Amino acid sequence: MASTATINPKKVVSDYKDVTIGIFGSHSAKEIGMAAKAAGFRTVVVVQRGRDKLYTVYNNHLYDEVIMLDRFSDLLREEVQETLIEMNTIFIPNRSFAVYVGYDGIENSFEVPIYGNRFLLRAEERDNPRGQYYLMEKAGIRYPKEFSSPEEIDRLVVVKVQQANNPLERAFFYAVSPEDYYRQAEELLKAGIINEEGLEKARIEEYVLGARFNANFHSYSIKDVFGDFDFVGFSDRRQVNLQGFLNLPAKEQLKINVPVKNEEIGHFGVTMRESKQEVVYEYAERLIRVCEREYPPGIIGMFGLQGAMAYGVDDKLEFVVFDISFRVPGDPAIGPTSPEMRNLSLKHGRKIEDPLDLTMMEIEEALKAERLEEIVT
Repeated sequence: MASTATINPKKVVSDYKDVTIGIFGSHSAKEIGMAAKAAGFRTVVVVQRGRDKLYTVYNNHLYDEVIMLDRFSDLLREEVQETLIEMNTIFIPNRSFAVYVGYDGIENSFEVPIYGNRFLLRAEERDNPRGQYYLMEKAGIRYPKEFSSPEEIDRLVVVKVQQANNPLERAFFYAVSPEDYYRQAEELLKAGIINEEGLEKARIEEYVLGARFNANFHSYSIKDVFGDFDFVGFSDRRQVNLQGFLNLPAKEQLKINVPVKNEEIGHFGVTMRESKQEVVYEYAERLIRVCEREYPPGIIGMFGLQGAMAYGVDDKLEFVVFDISFRVPGDPAIGPTSPEMRNLSLKHGRKIEDPLDLTMMEIEEALKAERLEEIVT
């Protein structure tokens, strides 16, 4: 396949007379398909054999074309990419795309134009020296204190360690001392939930005692038309098997000797009182400016700040960010539960029912104005 020097998605997209929305058949494929079809775009979904029924049978009305692969990584094969380019495809990245295709392949071998910044996908990784913590530091965004070793633990911490057999999810556990850390780590290792390599790369950080919010945004490339960015709404996550523990009385929780697995299984909508929202907007704006400098052209499309509103210095509330996503958050609850959809409909003078409608709006405008090169990498 092509090398970094020969990949030129902007040149590819300059020949497009229309657009097909490319969708990775996992994570947020239904959300993207609904927004694309509602906007009148043709769609193509890339699925893996054996994991395709949700898209090829139950929701096949959302996809005009299906590309069936034996493995998701086969997306990098030359004939697959040629097919997508012949369809005038603009691909919408999601977390599964980043994990199963891989950053090196996406950055160096995937010639299909991507709506968004393909180089920012890697910044989500916690062990990346120019990753999300580096960017938050540059942007002045408050994030949890990190402990460099278990011996430093002097308060309640959360340990974020990769699950052994699931590249998409981490197996969080909580500890209050070095002894507590080692005891729980040993239990998880014996159970096969984590492995030594994952534990070695784990991040140990203070547990922020606050109300959790995923603050979701959309950053525009064609800022002269749509403005800088839009806030699309708050949400929170439901996690297995944590949710089951929390549904029990405390005395019953203490009887269960099963490791807690914070595997994301769903979402629900939440709201934040207006007097505290401004800092969330400010964080988003600062992050956008930093990413423009560090990863030009910066953030294009959806991104999210996952954190909590908690008491800080002098008992003042502050927003502490745990995690940043630089792509579609995969949260179908945002659209139907967020009051921002009505706000955005008024702002843009068109019906906005889901955050991904903003993505389709910008692609539609770029196509009409012959500015597709500005919205892809």
